[in-house]
Amino acid sequence: MASLFDRLGGQDAITAVVDDFVGRCASDGRINGKFARSDIPRVKRMLVDQVCEASGGPCTYTGRNMKETHFGMGVTAGEFDALVEDLVASLNHFNVGETEQGELLGVLGPMKGDIVEVESTETGTPLPDTYQTAPALS
Repeated sequence: MASLFDRLGGQDAITAVVDDFVGRCASDGRINGKFARSDIPRVKRMLVDQVCEASGGPCTYTGRNMKETHFGMGVTAGEFDALVEDLVASLNHFNVGETEQGELLGVLGPMKGDIVEVESTETGTPLPDTYQTAPALS
């Protein structure tokens, strides 16, 4: 059986899904405040590399680990769930099959424990002033 990376359509397809997904996140008032100070080109590149690597592709994710990346952001369980809804909407937009979606979410889902800091269904919470963003890409 082909790798999940290949069944997703390879790096170009992953890049297209990530571009769509980041756009959905930017327009989603439930979560867009958490990205207010993010370097969006960096976020996109890191997401492409992360999904590519996690799905068995040739990429290497070089970003911070999920706990370090999200430490101090105050991400709620509700915001994590909203982000997953946006990802599923992007996958559906590109007609990614249910099997592949399930596998991808199965790989990414365990990261929830390193991302969520507040067990609440609340969304739209502000990014704390004390949050330290990642350095910009050079």
